[in-house]
Amino acid sequence: MNRTVRTAVLSVALTGLVALGLSACTEEQEAEVVDKVVDQTYEVTYEVTGKNVDSIEFNGGGGRAMDPRTATVNKPALPWKKTVTLRGIMPSAVAPVSSDPSVSCKIVHKGKVIDEEKGETLINEGGCVAESPIGK
Repeated sequence: MNRTVRTAVLSVALTGLVALGLSACTEEQEAEVVDKVVDQTYEVTYEVTGKNVDSIEFNGGGGRAMDPRTATVNKPALPWKKTVTLRGIMPSAVAPVSSDPSVSCKIVHKGKVIDEEKGETLINEGGCVAESPIGK
């Protein structure tokens, strides 16, 4: 399905959900409905470079759109790279824990960098986060 049609279908579906009273649902019920409607997957590659990284936490796939399952790697060898499959509107996120300004993170989707942070910005922002490309 081409991108324009997919975006239109997704927009209509989500608008319809709201019109049917989604706003009256609990947050957990909303997440379940969204997961069922937006059940496409996408792949991203996380990259972390630099020195002195204590750990890396990242959305590893699984869980629900509004409550993704995270994974942690302690004392990773750098440079570090991990490809994961995410679902629906689940955001991609990678957060290296370090106070070293040489550390950088990157999220790559289909060969294109969709978020990148480094140095003080990475430390202040807490890592890299990108919204799902599904529905764009």
